[in-house]
Amino acid sequence: MARLGTNPSRGQQLGFTPPRVSVAVLVYAPNQAGYFQHRLDVTRLTLESIITNTPEPFELLVFDNGSCLEMTDFLKELHQAGKIDTLVLSQQNIGKLNALWRIANLAQGEVIAYSDDDVYHLSGWLPSHLQILDTYPNVGAVTGFYIKQRVVMSSESTLQWVKGYETEHPDLVERGNLIPRKWEEEYMDNSGRSEERYQGEIAGVEDILVDYQGVKAWVSAHHFQVLSPKKVLLEVLAEMLEDGWSDLMMGRMVEMDDRMDAKGYLRLTTHEQTMRLLGNAIDDEVQGLAARDGISTQAALSNAASEKRTGIWNNKLIQKLAQRTINWLYRGLHENRRNG
Repeated sequence: MARLGTNPSRGQQLGFTPPRVSVAVLVYAPNQAGYFQHRLDVTRLTLESIITNTPEPFELLVFDNGSCLEMTDFLKELHQAGKIDTLVLSQQNIGKLNALWRIANLAQGEVIAYSDDDVYHLSGWLPSHLQILDTYPNVGAVTGFYIKQRVVMSSESTLQWVKGYETEHPDLVERGNLIPRKWEEEYMDNSGRSEERYQGEIAGVEDILVDYQGVKAWVSAHHFQVLSPKKVLLEVLAEMLEDGWSDLMMGRMVEMDDRMDAKGYLRLTTHEQTMRLLGNAIDDEVQGLAARDGISTQAALSNAASEKRTGIWNNKLIQKLAQRTINWLYRGLHENRRNG
């Protein structure tokens, strides 16, 4: 059939300018059982905290990595309501590294604020991140919740820079056990670490707090939630994915941090805590935090109640069998969804 008329978009100017920052969230909830039982609630809280606590202009980009129907329906609703600017729904889980590569290429902003789908963004988080990015030299990564162990991971370039800075300004660098105990407890609770394991990880590690041009920052960063210049992420990921693809579902994230460090980029954390790691369930404290911000949510089973679970569910064999059953059911439901 012949073309009728001329496309009315021809010759038209774009009606918007891309914001400086793209806030990107990678989502994965294959089911709503076991480890993922509360994932929909956790992801909802992550996204609502971004929407509520980010008054500055930004693009919200969400990449769903093969989630269940309940999750994708929720994300579609947010997209249709105009709360998600760019939504990518992958039928298959293409792996975290491959998804990050696509996120980095899709993002409109020159700065990418990446987050896993279990991180609460506190009020004022974005200005705090950008202040460090715009003040310190050659910054590659800024994160919003401090993890002591990371000081000795992927931080060699930052430590070397601090050493030189400290020589000239010894009064502007603090070292020692400086962070609040509460931060350590939150990290242990939400990452599933025992006190013994955590103390083993931080043995001999000291906190380092730098004051540069009036802006304080902790030495170290991580990949669970990180703000980076887009060009830095693309540079690092291009080297890691020489063939444009990785066969791993997870992994190589520490390698990504190491490569960024090896290139001489600084890796820092905001002085005040601007993020909260949620883990895979919402506790009473986080529920209260959300209520303060005007976000309604539902706390999961309390830790005290969880500790009462005894009997066969503490048996490792039973746990493995149950997880295999969940995975088998999910595959069946997933295939049924695809076929009809």
